[in-house]
Amino acid sequence: MDFDFNDDQRLLKQSVDRLIADKYGFAQRQAMSAEPDGWSRAMWQQFAELGLLGLPFDEAQGGFGGGPVESMIVAEAFGRGLVLEPYFSTVVLGGGLLRRAADAPMQAELLGQIASGELLVAFAHVERHSRYELCNVATIARRQGSGFVLEGDKSVVLHGDTASKLLVTARTAGGTRDRDGIGLFLVEVPGEGVSVRGTRTQDGLRAAEVSLAGAVGIPLGDPGSALPVVERVVDEALAFLAAEAVGVMSCMLDATVDYMKQRKQFGRAIGDFQALQHRAVDMMVLLEQARSMALLATMLSGSEDAVERHEACAAAKVQIGRSGRRLGQEAVQLHGGIGVTMEYAVGHYFKRMSMIELLFGDADFHLSRLAAAGGFSPDRGS
Repeated sequence: MDFDFNDDQRLLKQSVDRLIADKYGFAQRQAMSAEPDGWSRAMWQQFAELGLLGLPFDEAQGGFGGGPVESMIVAEAFGRGLVLEPYFSTVVLGGGLLRRAADAPMQAELLGQIASGELLVAFAHVERHSRYELCNVATIARRQGSGFVLEGDKSVVLHGDTASKLLVTARTAGGTRDRDGIGLFLVEVPGEGVSVRGTRTQDGLRAAEVSLAGAVGIPLGDPGSALPVVERVVDEALAFLAAEAVGVMSCMLDATVDYMKQRKQFGRAIGDFQALQHRAVDMMVLLEQARSMALLATMLSGSEDAVERHEACAAAKVQIGRSGRRLGQEAVQLHGGIGVTMEYAVGHYFKRMSMIELLFGDADFHLSRLAAAGGFSPDRGS
């Protein structure tokens, strides 16, 4: 199989790599984190000018028609830069839901605004009791006249504190864990019945707690059968996170190897000691295992076979979670005390890796799902 990029993909990689290298050094990131939103509006506009915000959308939707490979390129670069901006929440999650659930006029309007940098959206799905089950939704959507009103609470809404529109899952029928009866609704922020409280997450990004008390919601598609769309977009999000994690892990490995060459103990660089060289090699193996699974998830994230797509992305999440945790622990230990200081980048990479591990299900959650399904075989359908 040919894993080489085509000319357009190579150009994209060069452009985004150059942007992150020039504009997203660790000191620059720290300065952006101190801005009022917790990220840089100026950098967001640079993403728009470079075409990154419209990358996965069709040209008719104001985008550039990029696919999973293009998203992987961006994700890996963003992982290396520890990007703070709401790309994952607005473009990957919000944009993904809109292009798969909204009607054509709404897609043309809202996706075009996302691509130009005008619109920020957030996916309000997680509830305190739901753990990682996508069908576990207790928020209620009641029909009122020709529309719906929503009642319930959503937690850890990524970048929900700066979004002007929320995409909210709510139940129109059935029990709390039923697959049927879940709708997807567009909610304006600020709006009557909507309360948003922003918080900073452990990796330096932003999230929000959202309370809905009679908030007006516009249904996207059938208000009782949104779960398959949500599952598909979450699979695409898992592939994006896997690629981002590869970028994060590659930086932790590079920083650790560089430090081992510089840090001296007993009159020589600690990288000269064979035992520590073996640990660095183990880190490289963990990275390459994660990279292989991220490539697999990328290739299958666009599959129309829901079972194949979900199993590939879940398997990648298992490997990413386990490789990332182990590699991060090794990076911090080999750096010693400096590895956990706020002034040094390695600890921030490990924090982001820890957050990626937990988003939309940790390794144990996805492993148990794969085990219940009889395991994962990439060539099952061949």
